[in-house]
Parts: sequence; structure tokens; C-alpha cells
Amino acid sequence: MTTMETHTLAAPGVDLVYDVRSPLSASGDHRTLLMIGQPMTAEGFNALAPHFTDRTVVTYDPRGLGRSVRTDGRSDHTPQDQAGDLHLLIEAIGGGPVDVFASSGGAVTALELVASHPGDVATLVAHEPPINAVLPDAAAAERAQAAVHEAYQAKGQGAGMAVFIAMTSWQGEYTDAYFDQPTPDPAAFGLPTEDDGSRDDPLLSKASQAVIDYRPDAAALTAAPTRIVIAVGEETAGTYTARTAVATAALLGQEAVVFPSHHGGFLGGEFGYAGKPAEFAAKLREVLDAG
Repeated sequence: MTTMETHTLAAPGVDLVYDVRSPLSASGDHRTLLMIGQPMTAEGFNALAPHFTDRTVVTYDPRGLGRSVRTDGRSDHTPQDQAGDLHLLIEAIGGGPVDVFASSGGAVTALELVASHPGDVATLVAHEPPINAVLPDAAAAERAQAAVHEAYQAKGQGAGMAVFIAMTSWQGEYTDAYFDQPTPDPAAFGLPTEDDGSRDDPLLSKASQAVIDYRPDAAALTAAPTRIVIAVGEETAGTYTARTAVATAALLGQEAVVFPSHHGGFLGGEFGYAGKPAEFAAKLREVLDAG
């Protein structure tokens, strides 16, 4: 059993909202576990966090997303800004080192956190960080992602998401065969075909471009005292985020550790993208305990 409290941290340029799940009886045997995503907010961990009732679990909404309202007038999402926020958050909850489970863009933020504040994190499990620079076909990946943005700008959320799904489900490198495909129909994915006129989606716009453009500092990461584990989903083999995970692990001189399910393997279905949260939690616990 746990209790949950919500707090707000007044950080430079943002009022950062975070949730603390505390065990009713603290054993003192585990470090605080911070779970982060990008552009996903704290509720994305609602199915995973309850499996860790023996330790304090902290989740948060990254700056400018969900409950964390920006006060700096900006709309871009950069790993550097978010790593700075996390450093302040870790200080606010009592200081590091903490353990971190980070997924997708959150994994990119966490890598920057380790590089810039190496004393903050004991073990980092970075799940499928989407980083173009580590890929042999980085230029083609950038072209594929540019097409997502172009579709979104031209026809709205449904069109942009259809191209995004096609891009992230493609197996292997982005070859001429990928670019010669017809533009995917949003209706084929159950997506809206009407354009609602909005263009502020953090995933489909260029607001989070700095995430996929991030270049990890391998020297800083390998020199840090942090134990870094790069995780990859067993069902995502060969797709974009699986390839970036495997390549990031290779950059750090290791092999990616296989986790159950897919890119959203820890989700419970609340986003229409159900994974295997219980199995995922068991594997995460195994990896954390090994450290």
C-alpha cells in the first residue's frame, strides 16, 4: 500500500508538478524511483508505479506538458531544460542518487541528466530513446520524421499521426522502399480525417525536435558513476525506437536489455496502447535489484 501526494516546484520558467507515492511502511532498502517520459505526462505511469509499493516512486509532468505550466513564454521541449528541471526536482525530494526509469523522449532527458549531473542517478534504465544520431541511416530517419511534420502542418493531427505510425512501425533502415510508399490514410488507423486547425501537438510539431536531434556524450556517460541500462521492447525489434536503443547501447559499449512488450510496454491500456505492465514491472525490478 502507498499514499500519494502532489506537489508543485517553482523552477525557473515553469511551475513543475510532481506526484510522490510513498510506501506506508518504509523499509529503507530501496532508493527513490523516478519515472519519466516525454512527451508523456505522469499518468502514463499509472499502471507501472503501483507495482513498486516497497519504495518511493516519483512521477512528474515535464515543463509545458500537462499540469506543469510554463512561465518563460517558450513552447520548445529540450533535453537540457528538462534535465535541469529534474536536477531541481531530485534536490526537492531529498537529493540523489535516485534510480530512474525513463521511456522514449524521457530516456533522452535522462541521458542528459546523467551527463550533466552524474551524481543524481544511481541506476538509469533508459527505455528506447529516440536518437537519430546513433543510426547508420540518420539522414534518412530525419527525412522520414520531416514528412511527419509536413503531413501534420498540411492536414492536421490525423494525417500527421498516420505518417508517424507508418514511420515508427517500419522495419529496418529507411530505404527508397519506405519513401516510395503511398501516404497512409488516417482512417485506416481509426484516426480523424478532419483537421481541427490546431498545430501545437508536442509529438507531431517541431516543438520536441531537440529530443530526436540530441547527440549523447558517450565519454561523459561512460565516465559517470551511474549504472546505465539501455532497454528495448521484445516486440519492437527492427523498428525505429528498437534500432535507436540498440545503437545507443552499442555507443556505450553494451548490449540492450530486452523488456516485455513494445514501446509502451508499461502502459495499462489507458491510452489505447496496452502493454504488459505486470511483466514489465517484474523485469524492471530485476534490473534495478541487480544494481
